[in-house]
Amino acid sequence: MEIIEQIDRWRDQYRSWQSKQRSGDDLAGYPFVENGRAPFTPARRSLPMMNLALISSAGAYIDGTAPFDTAAPGGDLTFREIPIEITARDLKFTARGYEERFVTEDLNCEIPLARLFEYESNRVIGQLNSVFWSCCGFIPDAAGFVDTALPGLIDRLRHYEVQAALLIPASQLCHQTMGLAARAIESSGIPTITLAVDREVMERVRPPRGGYYAGQLGSVAGQPNWPQHQRRVLDEALRWLEPMGQPGLRKLVVELETQVEAARGER
Repeated sequence: MEIIEQIDRWRDQYRSWQSKQRSGDDLAGYPFVENGRAPFTPARRSLPMMNLALISSAGAYIDGTAPFDTAAPGGDLTFREIPIEITARDLKFTARGYEERFVTEDLNCEIPLARLFEYESNRVIGQLNSVFWSCCGFIPDAAGFVDTALPGLIDRLRHYEVQAALLIPASQLCHQTMGLAARAIESSGIPTITLAVDREVMERVRPPRGGYYAGQLGSVAGQPNWPQHQRRVLDEALRWLEPMGQPGLRKLVVELETQVEAARGER
């Protein structure tokens, strides 16, 4: 299945938008990818037996290494492979299109390593893969990203024998980037689940499995410094890896439950 349907038409729209673009971060009139169908790979193992990979578009990179290139016209098309044992103080962020203060305040609101380590310890997941992958998801050149970045990422996922992938966007455009990555990974035979707070972009790009709620850009995996909220978002999303028999987007009930708790003063 095509990762970008009618890609030649999209390339023409993208070139037209590029010729009129006023600034590097201005998305006015940007031609978000529109797909009609989604690939789907059924989970072959139960969640407690899976080697789960984490893929983030928050622009994380190891302190002391080169940051992502924000001057690249179509976006930086590279991924960084980062050990999961890394600490928050050893990470820096190339943040485009989202509020960086959330993730610098609490890494887990975008890169939920602490929550996933808890899940591994409690046997909710089999194991968290030994490295996670990071990109700067503000990538207007969607076709270039699909052609250049994703084949290499899929090779690395296979190298680590990943059995499922959790993808977490940060900005509005990151939702497209992670949705396209999910489509490519799923087409390669690895089931995926993508978190979202921008339902409209997700409905356009059509990742195989998506869980959305009315959250904030920059804290898509749950509100910073609120572990219970992060656990609720992740728990419900991850459990959709197994039973879903066809592609689709589902609304997380975390929104309703969180509103009730706030009204009761239970936070």
